[in-house]
Amino acid sequence: MPSRGTYELFGWTPESAAGWGRVGGRVWLVPEEQGCDPWLLEDAESVVRPGWPDSIVLTGVDDCEGPPEGYRGPVRVHDGSRWLGSCTEFARVLPPQLPVPPLVLRGLAPGDQLRAALEKGTRRALDLAEVALEVHDDQGELLSRRLWWTEVRAWRPSADRQEGGRRCEGATGLIDLELDAEGFEPVPDYARPLWERWFTGPPDAVGAWGALDTRCRGAWLDLVRERGCRRPRRDRPAGRPYELDGGLITDEAGLYLALGEAVNGPGGYFGGCLAALDDCLAGGFGYSAPGVLLWKNAETAREHLSRLLTPDGRPRDLFTTALDTLAKGGLRVTLA
Repeated sequence: MPSRGTYELFGWTPESAAGWGRVGGRVWLVPEEQGCDPWLLEDAESVVRPGWPDSIVLTGVDDCEGPPEGYRGPVRVHDGSRWLGSCTEFARVLPPQLPVPPLVLRGLAPGDQLRAALEKGTRRALDLAEVALEVHDDQGELLSRRLWWTEVRAWRPSADRQEGGRRCEGATGLIDLELDAEGFEPVPDYARPLWERWFTGPPDAVGAWGALDTRCRGAWLDLVRERGCRRPRRDRPAGRPYELDGGLITDEAGLYLALGEAVNGPGGYFGGCLAALDDCLAGGFGYSAPGVLLWKNAETAREHLSRLLTPDGRPRDLFTTALDTLAKGGLRVTLA
């Protein structure tokens, strides 16, 4: 599981007027040395050190690769659409190793296999190996499924639980279970209001994500993707027309959210990256080739998606590439 990394960037020279603090959902650090790959920080934040005007501290969730081994040279930073700045030297800051609090499941009805392991109580029995935590919405539909390797830290009879809004003392047969949360990816604080919205069910109106910032749009797209990949839709007959209002497409997540709703309605999924979009165009996700898409307010997407950057900082025209992908999948696009 990726962990949060902290880096100090010395000799910092800003290249963008963008304010620091909350940097963005995805920030790439590009070493200037040839042969060194860029690496990604997600949910990135920066802090200017008092008394160190040419130094900043940058934190974020590291991708699986992380920085090049032993590299301390110049690094340039971008957020996928613009260069933010560069430094002459950087160093990784190792934070203190704090214990990970357990994940506590309250009012759990244990199955036979778990009950047998708890009754046995040995270290081997309490090592559950890979487990799946399923989160369901208010209608009982699966919202998310998380896998990780864990073991039981402790358990006790559940003292009370909620039922129909009333507190029930001494719930018979229910337990409070503490699991080792090392390697478990919790829902980040900024995404919890989105999850609460989805607990009532998927959205019933197109563009419910429109007011969200890029980071929250990414979290919304994660929920859409999980639901869409879990329950593919029956393909509609070929030749069906589709309509997309592109006025909200100001970032990459917005592109895929709008395409998903154009094909499959509010909360619909139709790819979360170019490779996934290509897969959806091949069938199994509500569309059969050929088709026609009327893309309204296309200039908004063209303006925001035509001058992006690849991880290593090369120019990237996502707008044109997305149109090419749709055309190859048999979806003829008319821009309006």
